[in-house]
Amino acid sequence: MTDLEEITVLLKKFRDERDWEQFHNAKDLALAISIESGELLEQFLWKNADEADQNKIKEELADVFIFALLLANNYAFDIKQIILEKVKMNEKNYPIDKAKGIAKKYTDL
Repeated sequence: MTDLEEITVLLKKFRDERDWEQFHNAKDLALAISIESGELLEQFLWKNADEADQNKIKEELADVFIFALLLANNYAFDIKQIILEKVKMNEKNYPIDKAKGIAKKYTDL
């Protein structure tokens, strides 16, 4: 069992012991990711990145990961596979000769 599979099993056990699966449909998990991402961003609001509280950043980032793993589980996605597919797509959309050192969307390269 991979580390991510082990973590997902732990998350599902935690959720199921509390009868929270009823709240973890795809839509609500996606909303939770967005909300937790906003709370992560809030840690940087009105300050330089190095002034942000790293402990709070870890907590909010963990929340984003938790809901993302549960959402991936709902769809039976292989996390490694979908990330590798996305990296391959990004390599195609952002060829080194056009994208190196440039922070533009691929449609603007």
